[in-house]
Amino acid sequence: MTIRILLIDDHTLFRSGVRALLQRQPDFDVVGEAADGLEGIKRAKQHCPDVILLDINMPGLSGLETLRLLVQDLPGIAVVMLTVSEDVDEMTAALRDGACGYLLKNIEADTLSEAIRKAAAGQPVIADDMTTRLVASMRRPPVQVEAARSCAPVIAPDPLTLRERDIMRELSRGASNKEIARSLSVAESTVKIHVRNILRKLNFTSRLQVALYAAGHDGERGDAFTASVVSEST
Repeated sequence: MTIRILLIDDHTLFRSGVRALLQRQPDFDVVGEAADGLEGIKRAKQHCPDVILLDINMPGLSGLETLRLLVQDLPGIAVVMLTVSEDVDEMTAALRDGACGYLLKNIEADTLSEAIRKAAAGQPVIADDMTTRLVASMRRPPVQVEAARSCAPVIAPDPLTLRERDIMRELSRGASNKEIARSLSVAESTVKIHVRNILRKLNFTSRLQVALYAAGHDGERGDAFTASVVSEST
């Protein structure tokens, strides 16, 4: 039985490499590829693949938004997220929204091939590292916030992912969502999602609290950042 595969990823070189690897397998047929979510949905309807490998961070329609539309329009297709994101929240969101798997792009070629076969057979496939992270996140003590006039919280150690810390670093410079998206080469909608995650993880209710936390004791940055964030919507 031949497994028909569709690749949806905005990095052309990565798609080409994955396609070349998968085409070496006699039971695989890469029937198409797409550089963004909208094109990917179109290709999926056109080719009706058995398995879709879908990135999360893409310009325009994000991977999670694309996933929801694919599951809604083509519920019989197995969608596996293939991403660099090690964010447990993104993984749980993807699985909740209908993905049958979550794999990291540092995966070995043989492991990826086996995961595709399992996904085509209806089995869930999750990277071992992500399973470990999920268990660790469930054991993490709840975030505690000090109700102080300074709005400076007491939080659990390292509650943010690397990408969220990148966002925080840009925020501390007074950058808007649009400027952060341009600087990090991601969609503005993705930045907004990360900001919402930061608010939730730090148990904040406003961007002003994020401003005070990110700027720390740097008065000039704090003033610039505070001025910028109060006008930004999350």
